[in-house]
Amino acid sequence: MADKLLRLGAVGEEDAILAFKAIGAVTVPATTEDEVTAALHQLSRQGIPVIFITEQAAQVAAEAISRYDQTMDTAIIPIPGIKGTDGFGAKRVRDNVIKAIGADILNQNN
Repeated sequence: MADKLLRLGAVGEEDAILAFKAIGAVTVPATTEDEVTAALHQLSRQGIPVIFITEQAAQVAAEAISRYDQTMDTAIIPIPGIKGTDGFGAKRVRDNVIKAIGADILNQNN
């Protein structure tokens, strides 16, 4: 039954991803572009299908994240960091919805 459990990963500032460690996720503290890129590749190679990444870490490694946009094996989900959100994660979700269905159904101004 343990094989059926979803494995999670978390990348970003150590304080922001600490809670993920408490729930059994594989955590990799990383803040620079090289560290974040290496962490994403490491978790993906380990077969972790869902990786949470702080918005700050996601922004410094945007190119590395874009490599996973076309794969079904790894989902990278931006989350607010310890300083809160700057809207990066919400924009990424909105952009993916528009790409998937061709309309901005998340726009609250409609």
